[in-house]
Amino acid sequence: MTNRGISYSDAGVDLGAARRLTEGLRDLVHGGTTGFAGTLPMPPMRDAVLVACTDGVGTKVLLARALGRIEGLGQDLVAMSVNDLVCLGATPLFFLDYLAVGKLDPDEASMIVAAVRDACLASGCVLLGGETAEMPGLYAEGHFDMAGFAVGAVERSEMLGPDRVEDGDVIVGIASSGIHSNGYSLVRRLVDDGSVKADADLLLAPTRLYPEDIHTLRAAGVEIHAAAHITGGGLPENLPRAFPPGLRPVLRRGSWPQAPAIAAVLEGGSVDEASAWQTFNMGLGMCLVMPRAAANRALSLVEGSHIVGRAETGPAGLAWEV
Repeated sequence: MTNRGISYSDAGVDLGAARRLTEGLRDLVHGGTTGFAGTLPMPPMRDAVLVACTDGVGTKVLLARALGRIEGLGQDLVAMSVNDLVCLGATPLFFLDYLAVGKLDPDEASMIVAAVRDACLASGCVLLGGETAEMPGLYAEGHFDMAGFAVGAVERSEMLGPDRVEDGDVIVGIASSGIHSNGYSLVRRLVDDGSVKADADLLLAPTRLYPEDIHTLRAAGVEIHAAAHITGGGLPENLPRAFPPGLRPVLRRGSWPQAPAIAAVLEGGSVDEASAWQTFNMGLGMCLVMPRAAANRALSLVEGSHIVGRAETGPAGLAWEV
């Protein structure tokens, strides 16, 4: 009599599904591969600086799962990292993704990774590789989490940053596509208690990809001094990071339209104004600091852009025009 031992499958991990997924994803991944890592030639640069960052999608995955709309999460994942890269003026080179699931569904995983690949291409970089992990017990069946890792490069002399900002520069804000990927613990609470309608089209719009906008401006010779990706903490926390000591951002209320998704979240009156500004992007996903002479050209080239404020001397932190 044969005593059959406990297998990995018995423990809840489907190696067959993992192999099928890997086979199906090969055409989505770019670059040379050794079976263990991806390779990509460095672009020719005189004095290259590598720029790297990582991020996730947060609890937006839970709302997306609840509303049956997970396909946009791949773009969210890419955007949260490549939008940070371009704040330093870097050109995104490649992206790696990590998908952790309780029970692997190859069709769902393929859909997510395909969206990651498409967002990479739209951002001017490649999906160089990634990892999918099936972890029963750590994640409940049907639940998953995502992380992404982006690497870019920039000539040292062309890096953007606070050291370039000057008194009198203007702030050009670029519209967000909605809530992006921050504040969803609050959004979910409002959906659960009925304060906000569970509208997937409105609440789950994928995060806007800003690399093409920045590339368009720089290719046209528009001078940019610094940039801020508006994520968790909103404008009050993120925009001052683009300013050096002694200078501060001053915003003008009403100078840009509020994103419909954010308006929907706020119209029930359950969220106080101060909390909203600290939680959401309030309609601006990216802010660029540039000379006033460059602003009109920027507005003509980038959809949804507005002059929203200026740089002036003063203590650190965000200020409002009176």
